[in-house]
Amino acid sequence: MSEPVLEIRALNVDYGLGADAVRAVRDGDLTLHRGEVLGLAGESGSGKSTLAYGMTRLLPPPGVVASGEVLYHGPDGPVDVLRMSDERLRAFRWAETAIVFQGAMNSLNPVKRISTQLTDVVAAHDPSSTKASRLARAREVLALVGIAADRLDSYPHQLSGGMRQRVMIAMALVLEPEVVIMDEPTTALDVVVQRQILRQLVDLRERLGFSVVFITHDLSLLVEFSDRIAIMYGGRIVEQAGSSEIYRTPLHPYSEGLLGSFPALRGPRRLLAGIPGSPPDLRGMPSGCAFHPRCPRAMERCGVEVPALGLPGDQPGADRAVACWLHPVHDNGS
Repeated sequence: MSEPVLEIRALNVDYGLGADAVRAVRDGDLTLHRGEVLGLAGESGSGKSTLAYGMTRLLPPPGVVASGEVLYHGPDGPVDVLRMSDERLRAFRWAETAIVFQGAMNSLNPVKRISTQLTDVVAAHDPSSTKASRLARAREVLALVGIAADRLDSYPHQLSGGMRQRVMIAMALVLEPEVVIMDEPTTALDVVVQRQILRQLVDLRERLGFSVVFITHDLSLLVEFSDRIAIMYGGRIVEQAGSSEIYRTPLHPYSEGLLGSFPALRGPRRLLAGIPGSPPDLRGMPSGCAFHPRCPRAMERCGVEVPALGLPGDQPGADRAVACWLHPVHDNGS
């Protein structure tokens, strides 16, 4: 495993303040390595986007980071993103960490040409750059994502959904960041365009060497395109492992349920099981493991104690972590 580029440690994110605060992310621990595609999966409301926006300090009010650390390992050594000054944070965004938001049409300015939106990013971070150099860079990044230079003068509404999404990826890469966070970037696109964009993203990652956090509810996409996968439920990370390990031998019943919710493209037909019930209400979380009311393998202990995330004791030597009483971790005395 390569060295880490981003480490999230014990991150807690709330919506609201005081007694009425709702905890949307609980004790988030996650490490992104250099050159890695890390998938973050879970149902809607599991805390995936809140984790991403919390670690980049992009949470809209009333969201607040209650505690934790987000260590970025840059050329000058590790620095906590949550404690950066406003000036340092402004320089950090897009230049070192960029984000592709959900819904490209809502992220692009509808009354400005694509060329203006791309060159504005360069001008904001490099005021000494010339107009010609900024335009040349805009052409270069559009070519990287497979869009012809003559589209620079187009407005967002003149592009297809897939092309707008490629423009957003180009904008994220224009300053050559170390980390690119993609928040369900292909949700509104058909499956053919989804695959085209994701294959292009993986190719760009291999050529340019940046790291990716890919957020989606579609676990089948992550199995195909990511190196490692973290599964979230009820604001907690409940399992982390390599994508092939998650696919072949999921340890957490929630991971197993997600995998059983989409059809296999190859091999024999199998029954789609799904997961009964609904995700928990964050304002009134169940006691113990949050998944136990929906879990087909729940035990009495599951409704009382919250399992710790760690190396499962019944998987010696495994490079994975799980929070489930079916697989007690080494360091909890079980």
